[in-house]
Amino acid sequence: MRSEMTDVRIEDRAAPALCGEVDLERIEDAIREVLLAVGEDPSREGLRDTPARVARAYQEAFVGMRQDPAELFGSTFEAGHEEMVLVRGISFYSMCEHHLVPFFGVAHIGYLPAVGGNVAGLGALARLVDVFSKRPQVQEQLTTQVVNSLMEHLRPRGAIVVLEAEHLCMSMRGVAKPGAKTITSAVRGQLREAATRAEAMSLISSWR
Repeated sequence: MRSEMTDVRIEDRAAPALCGEVDLERIEDAIREVLLAVGEDPSREGLRDTPARVARAYQEAFVGMRQDPAELFGSTFEAGHEEMVLVRGISFYSMCEHHLVPFFGVAHIGYLPAVGGNVAGLGALARLVDVFSKRPQVQEQLTTQVVNSLMEHLRPRGAIVVLEAEHLCMSMRGVAKPGAKTITSAVRGQLREAATRAEAMSLISSWR
């Protein structure tokens, strides 16, 4: 089976339109309370602007909550390509919903276009990861959401999503094992067939 393969190493920052707003003032108030609770003085010079900075950081970190993945697949391209398309090395950052500390890594997305060979823009696949990673998350759920959304909106014959990530909630606290990587995968449709899945995993494994 012939495949089209792309590595993504530069983040594509374009995104679907936002809907809804973030209550920045409420976040600022909450962060001041956290600083007081840990014994800090939020009025001291080094912390005076911290609540506002954190509010803006959270607004950016959780922007995916206000994005609709359907907007990414409003149009496809007639490429006449019915073989596998695989985009490797899509960098992402997310926030663990259990501790609100980051986890980060790379995503690999592959799919078999629908009959007729229509394909999505490669940037849409990278942005799809952002839509779901920029929310309070767990890696297993993130993997499933990306593959299910791809199947729903692009309607390929099959899809595979593999995520490799380091979790700071594991690296900097708890068992404190920096560098440990968690790998999750989700497979749908014809990518579940042994030969096709093996081809996809072989291409992903050769990424480095």
